[in-house]
Order: sequence, then structure tokens, then C-alpha cells
Amino acid sequence: MQIAIRLDPSRKMNLQLQIYEQLAAYIRAGRFKPGSVLPSSRELSEQLGVSRNTVSEAYEKLSADGYINTAPARGTFVSKTIPEDAMSTGAMHTLERSDRISSINLPLPYTGRGLPGLYVLPDRHIRIDFRFGRSDAQSFPHKTWSRLLMQCLGGAPERLTQYNDPAGIPELREQIAAYLGPSRGISVSPEQIIVVGGFQQGISLAAHLMVGAKTPVVIEAPCYRGAAFLFETFGGRVIPVPVDRFGIDVSRLPNHKVKMIYVTPSHQFPTGATMSRERRKALLDWAARSGAYILEVDYDSDFRYEGTLLPSLYSMDSNECVIYLNSFSRSIGPGLRLGFMVVPPDLLRAATTLKALIDNGASWLEQAALAQFIESGSLSSHLKRLRNTYRVRRDALKASIERCFGEANLRGDSGGAHMLWALPSRCPGAAQLQQVARSVGVGMHPLQSGAVLYGESQPDFERRVLLGYVHLKPAQIEEGFNLIASALAKSR
Repeated sequence: MQIAIRLDPSRKMNLQLQIYEQLAAYIRAGRFKPGSVLPSSRELSEQLGVSRNTVSEAYEKLSADGYINTAPARGTFVSKTIPEDAMSTGAMHTLERSDRISSINLPLPYTGRGLPGLYVLPDRHIRIDFRFGRSDAQSFPHKTWSRLLMQCLGGAPERLTQYNDPAGIPELREQIAAYLGPSRGISVSPEQIIVVGGFQQGISLAAHLMVGAKTPVVIEAPCYRGAAFLFETFGGRVIPVPVDRFGIDVSRLPNHKVKMIYVTPSHQFPTGATMSRERRKALLDWAARSGAYILEVDYDSDFRYEGTLLPSLYSMDSNECVIYLNSFSRSIGPGLRLGFMVVPPDLLRAATTLKALIDNGASWLEQAALAQFIESGSLSSHLKRLRNTYRVRRDALKASIERCFGEANLRGDSGGAHMLWALPSRCPGAAQLQQVARSVGVGMHPLQSGAVLYGESQPDFERRVLLGYVHLKPAQIEEGFNLIASALAKSR
């Protein structure tokens, strides 16, 4: 291990003391944790270009002052207990540094309204959690995925030791292009596909392309706040437009010029609404008139339980104004961090250049395994199994609500991985229900919480609850609602 120590022979202080002071300062500042290993005197003397005796004398002084200790035949270690006066000095330095940082005026247009909210710390009081955005760990294709990873490792030395195309490896882009034809009615060349790190990076790339200071951007209301907050970081002027049971209300779109509109037409987050075919046509006409690009986030399109999946906006677009975004976070798992964009030809050069500026591409190994997963038909088989599993769990959720609370007033139950529940009149409001549920170890999540922005745009938003269910077994779903019903009965 090398240490960043700078020696200056021109200083009046001798080299031993310079080494001592810099190492002591590192230890006081917490850069070396208690018990961590230091280089041997021989290693450090070779690194610094000084005699071994010089380093040994510095180490002896550090040991005498309680900073380090030496174990014969084992090495030199930072002391587990730092001298009290050293700790106070270190704390003072940390406080001064914190004060300096807090006084900096960051040159960001972002107002800092909060975190997107998809990741939350586990609540140890919650045993059954109806949180949205989760996948079923037991449904992950572990054996198939492990086998494909091992197969890909056969060619790993060459591919892992060189840079790959930041837009995605050719094999994966080809497989995605072939998959999109029958699944979403999208006919594109592999060159139009850009592999991204999930939905969030795709939205970020679109924002890089489209959004600047005071750029008007239309979003759904309510919507995923990670998108709205991201547009704000680029200085965009966010314009919320309400969503009803047919999707975004096109009649309420602005008449002035808009650069981009963000929509989730397949299974709107968070209301679960599916945009009607008529609304899709009207939206495309509006975009053509206003000169806007449409960012189509095809959220949860892989999971349809009733009816036919409507064609994507991209497949209906004749003006090349739709940027299509999808992710394997929902179909395989969020931890994979792989998604893709389909970019209109006019934007392709700019988009691929920006992608290369953002990063040098996703991990080759995961991309290669995913390409084989699609090509072998494993993705299609996996999705078929998931749809069957999730349909059973959706039915269990609806049955549990009807048994415990009467009629289930749900939106978004024809597809996707979450639903929006309008609470019955004999139930308290969503916030109070959340408290009661937590008292018995069940997680309930009001619409106006978590990753949602503009929840107040919905009627009776205080009585709307988001229900994620695909990660829970039917028995867990039933138990969760039984516990809540029992707790409510006792509280009356």
C-alpha cells in the first residue's frame, strides 16, 4: 500500500518529523481506521526514497505517542485507541471542514427538494411490506443466469480488458432490436438502440439532450418524482398536467412551445392508468404541432393480465418525435441496472456522443449474458412465468381487500406490478392507516409519499394508497390484510 506523503528536504524540520506529522494527521483525521495495516518500514522507505532508519524512527515516535503499535511477525497497525488529545484535534479539523463545505454556494439550478425515494432503508418494524417498485427474488432465473455468466466468462479476458461501445455491445443491441418487433411493434436498427443503466440513466440522458435553463418540460401529475427532480437539476421549467383513468389529459396540454413531454402510457406511475389509443393519437398530434419530443417510459409494459397491450407510442409515431425508454429492472431485477433507449435517427449522433461523455458503457459481462438470455428465448419464458405468478398475487390482493373491507376500488389492476387503492369510507385516511398497519408489522404507503410528486392532483388523494404486491406470496398478502383489519377493529 502506498501512502500520499510529501517530503521537503528544504524545510528546517527533519524528514523523520515530517513523516511523523503527516501520518499522525492522517490518523487524527480518520483516514486510517483503528486497526488498519500500515506499510512496513522497508516498504515506506522504498516509496519515499529515504533510509529505512528514517522511517523506523518516525514509527517509533508514533508508537510512543500511542498512534500505532507493532506486532512481531505480523506488521504495524494503527492503534485501536487513539490518544484523547489527538481525537479532539481530529474532531476539530472535521468540524472546520464541515463548516467550510456548508458555506459553499453550489452552482446548481436544482432547488434540492429531496431524494427520488426509490431506495429506502429497511424498517425493522415491518414484516410484510406492500411497497411498490420491488421484484420477486424467488422468481429470479438464478440457474439460467449463472449458466450464461459462466459461458460468457469463456471469452472474458479479451472483452474485459478493453473498452466496449458506450452505447452497448453489438450483440445486446441486436437482440433488443429483434425482441422489440413482436413485443412492442417497434421496427428499428440496432444502431438506434442505446444501452443505459436502467430507467433513471435513460431519463438523465434525455434530459442532457433536451433540457437547459428554463426549458419547458411537461410531466404527468402525479408522477415519479425522480424524473421531475432530474429535469430541475438541468434548470428545466416543469409543467405538471393531470392524469385521469385514460392517461395524461391531452386537452390540458399547453398551447405554447414545449421541448419535451414525459409520459408512462402502458401503466402510469403511480395511478396505474393505461393511456387509451385515442389519447395516444391525440398526444402524437399535439407533439407534432408544438415541436415537442415525447419521452415514452414504457414502465411495466411486460405485465398485462387482461386485454391486449396497446401499441407503443414509438410504433405509432410518423414524425420521429418519440424517444422510447424501457428497462430490465422490472422483468429481471433492479440490481441488474440495464435498460435501453430507442432514439430517432435525427438525435442518434448527439445521443451516442452524450452517452460516451456520461460513462464508458455498462459492464460487458452482464450485457453479454443478457444478450444470450434474450436470444435463447429465456427472457420470453421468464416473462410468461412472471405474468402467471403476478396474476395469482394480484387476485390474492383483490380477494383480501374484498374480504376485509368490502368492494375493492382499485386502479391499475389490469397490468403492472402495483395498484392504486381508494380506501372505503369505513377506513381512516391513508396516513392514519399507515400508522395502524405499522403497529402490526405491515407496510402501507399513501399516494402522497415516497417516490411520488403531485399526488394532490388526484381526487381524495389523502385516501389513496399505493400497493406493491408482486414480491409477496398470496399467504403473506392475506396475512397482511388480516392483521390490518384486526388492528382497525380494535382501534374503534
